[in-house]
Amino acid sequence: MTLNVLNPGLLTTMQDNGRFGSQKYGIIVSGAMDSYSMRIANLLVGNDENEAVLEITLFGTTLQFEEDTLISITGGDLQTTIDGISVPTWRPMIIKKGSILTFGFAIEGCRAYLALAGGIHVPSAIGSKSTYIVAGIGGFKGRPLQQGDRIPLGKPTATNERIFQQTVQFGGISNWAVPYHSLVSLDSTQTIRIIKGTEYDHFDNDSKEALVREAYVVTPQSNRMGSRLEGPSLSLTEKLELLSEGVTFGTVQIPPNGKPIILMADRQTTGGYPKIAQVITADLGSLSQLKPNAKLYFQLVTHTKAEEELLAKEQLINEIRTGIQQKTK
Repeated sequence: MTLNVLNPGLLTTMQDNGRFGSQKYGIIVSGAMDSYSMRIANLLVGNDENEAVLEITLFGTTLQFEEDTLISITGGDLQTTIDGISVPTWRPMIIKKGSILTFGFAIEGCRAYLALAGGIHVPSAIGSKSTYIVAGIGGFKGRPLQQGDRIPLGKPTATNERIFQQTVQFGGISNWAVPYHSLVSLDSTQTIRIIKGTEYDHFDNDSKEALVREAYVVTPQSNRMGSRLEGPSLSLTEKLELLSEGVTFGTVQIPPNGKPIILMADRQTTGGYPKIAQVITADLGSLSQLKPNAKLYFQLVTHTKAEEELLAKEQLINEIRTGIQQKTK
């Protein structure tokens, strides 16, 4: 079974949960920007939740299927159609042989996730199928999809087949959907929670106040490496000489121009700019759905609160997983 790429869109890559354990060698993690949407997409079709999916950014991707295939689409609303007819998201559905799946412009959120029953049949590279574009490894030939690509799909499992047959009985689209709003936000204005970064106390009081009082706007220069923000400039009380040290998804760095950069899934492994904050893990999915010109406010929380929110999200994932299992018996 293969999937034909008629139009790759702005940026479409294969991503799973990421490539862990090799950052000490300079190998970045990569992985889905919105891992919550990726995991739910896989659960909806009966895949392992960390199986590779297609991450579709903002607009334009068009795909044609060579066989009847069970799929699910989660994440942002990219006005998805099958053969020109709008289809709902966050549920299992079957796309017929020869049909064309099209992603239009994002009207809510920034990234959609397409899971395919049986997964994508490409080899892992350093423990992950995620595309690491700079190094040219993982995914499909180590690069974003291109027109004319033929993507090999994995063989469906018994679980995939059971959900397929059940979806057939619904007429090809399940009559139920996952309630995702408590898991990830697609709003164009969001409050993103942070904890204090390593150099937080080295910033002046005006900067600390501006960070949590003023709005920041996501600039068009943002990408999978970093979300660049426009808003109040933030300043240190005095110049710091810093050694490069480890950074992670959600680290908020302040370069010399004072404009925050939030490091994202394709971040470098180390950084030398002062770190004023760290986005809490529970909000990374919502952060990843902010498209250019979207607005965000930062809210400072404690480490304890950050841990509680992460545990609450994982509990919600468990409830969704159980609910899907019950629906697809």
